[in-house]
Amino acid sequence: MVSIYAAPPGSIIVIKVGGSTLGAGDSTSPDIIELAKRGFRPVVVHGGGAVISEWVRRQGIQPEFIRGLRRTDTQTLNVAVAVLGGLVNAQIVAEINALGGKAMGLSGVSGRMLQAEVLDTELGYVGRIVAVDRSSLDAALENGFIPVVAPIATNLRATGPDDAILNVNADTSAGHIAREIRAHQMIFQTDVSGVLDARRRLIPRMTKDQGNDLIAGGVAAGGMIPKIEACIEALATARSGHIIDGRTAGALIACVEGQDVGTRIV
Repeated sequence: MVSIYAAPPGSIIVIKVGGSTLGAGDSTSPDIIELAKRGFRPVVVHGGGAVISEWVRRQGIQPEFIRGLRRTDTQTLNVAVAVLGGLVNAQIVAEINALGGKAMGLSGVSGRMLQAEVLDTELGYVGRIVAVDRSSLDAALENGFIPVVAPIATNLRATGPDDAILNVNADTSAGHIAREIRAHQMIFQTDVSGVLDARRRLIPRMTKDQGNDLIAGGVAAGGMIPKIEACIEALATARSGHIIDGRTAGALIACVEGQDVGTRIV
């Protein structure tokens, strides 16, 4: 029996991947290609925080975080744009293409896809997304491509070329994109089994209200907070949000097929 949460062919599925779930033995790219072959329309949003930190250190800068967000000065922003929009994005696109897929690299500044304003002057060039333009994504999907999106945004309050781009949270970006393009599912590939309760047990299913309660009560913390919030954002139009262990081979396919993997938020 097919689960009521299984996505029908032709559905748009937004998949957020992070560097911690990519590497030797990982099945993310093959699973994404398989979904495309089955008639689904995957949209990939990627992070790259660990790589940014590595390259920032190479520039002699110590990474600094405030309330879990990277403080981004001009030099750090330049590194983030180069790493996210260049190195990481190109690596993912190249891997999908090498395995027989048809991927296209985009960033949040492509066609002004992600539009933002400065979140907090203390954080520097870190953005809060205020709007999404889906036209570049639609063009890629209509031509049979798998869009791979780097999370940088156009600064709507820019005063010149030096502050035209803002660094934005990849999880948050994925949630906004999923909502705007009316994705059927929002799936986070992580390096944990899913959302855990206060006793560190997996929560297989929860509602938006329960997700908010976990955040308010401090049970969900750190990087899990923006993932839950992004799922809730996506649920304005999506059928379900999922947080799964991307290190498990075949987990992405199983999730789309409606099998019980990770945490499902409805």
